[in-house]
Amino acid sequence: MVEEKYGKLQAILRDMESVVVAFSGGVDSTFLLKAAVETLGEKNVLGVTADSETYPSSELEEARRLAEQIGVRHLVIETSELAIPGYTENNKNRCYFCKSSLFDHLVPVLGEQGFQNIVYGVIADDIKEFRPGMRAAKEKGIRGPLQEANLFKEEIRVLSRRFHLPTWDKPSFACLSSRIAYGETITKEKLTKIEKSEAYLKSLSIRQVRVRTHGDTARIEVEPVDMPLVLQYHTAIDKRLKQFGYKYVSLDLAGYTSGSMNKSLAKEETL
Repeated sequence: MVEEKYGKLQAILRDMESVVVAFSGGVDSTFLLKAAVETLGEKNVLGVTADSETYPSSELEEARRLAEQIGVRHLVIETSELAIPGYTENNKNRCYFCKSSLFDHLVPVLGEQGFQNIVYGVIADDIKEFRPGMRAAKEKGIRGPLQEANLFKEEIRVLSRRFHLPTWDKPSFACLSSRIAYGETITKEKLTKIEKSEAYLKSLSIRQVRVRTHGDTARIEVEPVDMPLVLQYHTAIDKRLKQFGYKYVSLDLAGYTSGSMNKSLAKEETL
């Protein structure tokens, strides 16, 4: 089944002939970049990473290393989500504004570099999730080959491992703005303290972590297996995160949940 889906992915990419890949360095976009190079050859593929306030510097460094490992041309462009009208208000369409702006930045690259299509790492799992960015992609004619091939996250991890990609078991990642409760204004200061807080927690050997931000409160989400580590270092964590700007620091006993901030939207829609 996985082999059949990969074959379908290659057929989709061959029909495109040449692609600009929106490349974040995450599990999905890294696999898409690798698959594109394997299918079309490095001359017909360009990886483009958008460096912005919502993208940690550590992720940018990793994206550069991955592109070099894959052996593909890699372009880093400067963007600013905070300058996008409607973005900092942080309503439920935040990701729509973000993706729409990203694709607007990629279109000129497409023409300048002589490529025919822009693709991004949306996957089959995302169909069931709240993903306003998918609407932006559809409006602008941006393709999602992984989703078109019906590839799910676990299948992408299996294939990534076969390609010896170090991202095969990389924890899922989303932009730093996704940590801020809907309705709270997104600022550079909030993004910075989230980035510093998560980097500190990862330095304690915690792999999957989110520092959800509700006003002055940090709600830490980790996998249940890592909760003993948080408790072991609770005094140091509390002190460090308060140094970064939080007044209160808490541990969510429900553990890490992808897209947990979207639960508030679901409740609003049922009222």
